[in-house]
Amino acid sequence: MTGEIIAQTERLNLCTWDDARWAEFVRVTNVPAVMHWLGGVFSGEQMMAARARLDGYKADHGFTFWALERRSDHALLGFCGLKQANAPGAEPLHGEVEIGWRLREDAWGQGYAREAAARSLDLAFDLFAAPRVIAFTARGNLPSQGLMARLGMRHLPGHDYVDRRFPADAPPNPQLTFAISAGDWRVQRDRRR
Repeated sequence: MTGEIIAQTERLNLCTWDDARWAEFVRVTNVPAVMHWLGGVFSGEQMMAARARLDGYKADHGFTFWALERRSDHALLGFCGLKQANAPGAEPLHGEVEIGWRLREDAWGQGYAREAAARSLDLAFDLFAAPRVIAFTARGNLPSQGLMARLGMRHLPGHDYVDRRFPADAPPNPQLTFAISAGDWRVQRDRRR
């Protein structure tokens, strides 16, 4: 595969997208189990639009949801990274740095998302000078909420919202909002060292 490695962890590479990585991402993540909390499996047209959005985030802001690959065998596990918040319904938070991840089902429960998210938070605060980073997840998505808590993110109930792309009673809704400040992240990081 071609493309640039943006950042590494002990087990993972965060990479720019190329056509091969994108095709594999679609194959391993655009499945019912992975897409349940995201509105369901996307059509080919929706996936093309998603790729264009990721490329646009990178062009406009210097960061995106990067391709996530395992270093040992270069297997594409999903994505993790940053974008500017822009979800319909979360307008008061638009423009803030948002972290997100999506991993293939056989990569769940192995600590990959936490490892990649921690590295992405390092980039958000150290390279891109974000004052805080936010994250959104469906109320029913308890594993995602658990990861946010393990990252030190706190629930901001006053900023929960209904994503207008979906019916109010669909699995993605309501969306809960979590956040962590640069200062809180650095304190946590220093404790782990």
